[in-house]
Amino acid sequence: MIDFSGQVAVVTGAGRGLGRHYALELARRGAAVVVNDVGATMGGVGADTLVADQVVDEITHAGGTAVASYDSVATPAGGEGIVDTAVERFGRLDAVISNAGIFSAVPFDELSSHDWRHMLSVHLDGGFHLAQPAFRIMKAQQYGRFVFVASSAGAFGQHLEAHYAAAKAGLLGLTNVIALEGAPHGILANTVLPFGISRMVTETLGDPAVLEENGFFRAIRPELVTPLVAFLASRECALTHHNFSACAGRFARVFVGLGRGWMADPGDRVDADDIAAHLDEITAAEPYIIPGSIYDEVFEVTQRLGTTTG
Repeated sequence: MIDFSGQVAVVTGAGRGLGRHYALELARRGAAVVVNDVGATMGGVGADTLVADQVVDEITHAGGTAVASYDSVATPAGGEGIVDTAVERFGRLDAVISNAGIFSAVPFDELSSHDWRHMLSVHLDGGFHLAQPAFRIMKAQQYGRFVFVASSAGAFGQHLEAHYAAAKAGLLGLTNVIALEGAPHGILANTVLPFGISRMVTETLGDPAVLEENGFFRAIRPELVTPLVAFLASRECALTHHNFSACAGRFARVFVGLGRGWMADPGDRVDADDIAAHLDEITAAEPYIIPGSIYDEVFEVTQRLGTTTG
């Protein structure tokens, strides 16, 4: 059994939905959990401390250990405060589940700059504000696990979600760099792209009957995401710099592949007509590599050029 005894985990957005499931599972497996939630609406308005308190009560009544945090990830002080709560209360920080988020659906041509900035401030800025102080603690410990909750909307696109998709795609980039810089210090970082019934679904559908009638919505039970999150947050996980989709009991790696493409001969003059002539090669999905960093792409090109990066 994967065991979190002696470990401390932070779960943001842990008062409801998928975050609550993550917090309960880590606590069930022995972690001391910081249950962070502002208690705002799905649109990010208002606050309610009872939202986090109720999950803490669930954990403690089941014999687990937890403390509530009401700080907002949207500010540097909030991110620091969440990490401080973990360290001051439990003495260390082993795992961070960066899950807090808001949601709204707006056509791109109607999206206001306020809505854009608000979405990024919670998801992307929030990921940074929490991760940086946590990274410093983990670096000193020479151990840590980050699980960032991203979205298929950011990886693949979703109508009416330019602000949400951009924020979630930003988390993919943030995770890549934390994985690279954390590797020498025993810090691993991965993302999960979850599907699960939560307020994000129920408050945007409009018709509650759809939940009962639609087989897909019945299948994406939130608890089916939890096993993947728990594994990635654990000591047993040795993976880093990976993205995973969790949907209705199907778990799969999500990756960015780089096609072999077409390369002009060194010294050739290349113009738009050459691009058109070689478009099939340029757009071919195979063969491909999965770069571990920007350097892998550079090395692949320099190898084909017969040159070096030095």
